[in-house]
Amino acid sequence: VLIPGDSILIGVDLVKDVNQMLVAYDDPMGVTAAFNKNLLARMNRELRATFDLREFEHEVRWSTEDRRIEMHLRSRRDQSIEIPEAGLRVEFSEAETIWTESSHKFRLEELRSVASRAGFTERSCWTDEEWPFAECLWTV
Repeated sequence: VLIPGDSILIGVDLVKDVNQMLVAYDDPMGVTAAFNKNLLARMNRELRATFDLREFEHEVRWSTEDRRIEMHLRSRRDQSIEIPEAGLRVEFSEAETIWTESSHKFRLEELRSVASRAGFTERSCWTDEEWPFAECLWTV
């Protein structure tokens, strides 16, 4: 829907120390774990699913090859879940996971190429040195 002369501001998470990222997505206070488990709670509420949130644990993984954080919910035991509003019954084995999120990380130097391939020109790019993140202004 953008026309020549229009701009878009893109926020991009940059690659940073792996341990730093893992702690950010598996914080000691459990905020991210609660956010992740909320997906199951919503299915219980909105789809009448039968997930027992205590039977799933939050798990965070780093994929070096794909440069992404992956969030999973790992089943603590073999279990069967009903999701009536979707007409489903789902079987989980112990340690099987539900892959709930991918958070891709980029290198600053590749952003111009990404913009160009998408038909944009980078006008400006600002970065946060404390927590590597970029805000880039791209124009059609």
